[in-house]
Amino acid sequence: MAERRLASAVAAALVGVLALGGCASMDNADQEIRRSSGNLCRAEPGQRFLGQRNSAETGTAVLAATGASSLRWLAPGTIVTTEFAPDRVTVTYDEEFRIMQVSCG
Repeated sequence: MAERRLASAVAAALVGVLALGGCASMDNADQEIRRSSGNLCRAEPGQRFLGQRNSAETGTAVLAATGASSLRWLAPGTIVTTEFAPDRVTVTYDEEFRIMQVSCG
């Protein structure tokens, strides 16, 4: 009986430590994102790429024009996460690889 209680107490303590560790990791990740995201994306300058074909060169130009630190290409039907990254530009293109939308986040 005492062994069972000890095992339950150890399991409960382990769950608590793991839960707190997860919170600490999230806080550190948020701080790292803030530190590395000095460049805020500006979508307006990226609108000049609408209708152009997506390519590595176009991606580089979109990054330069918008001031973003990272670029996310979205193909037709792509499922994406909804977290907002103020330093990221998202470029959506169609089946013919033509850019349909340039947005930040």
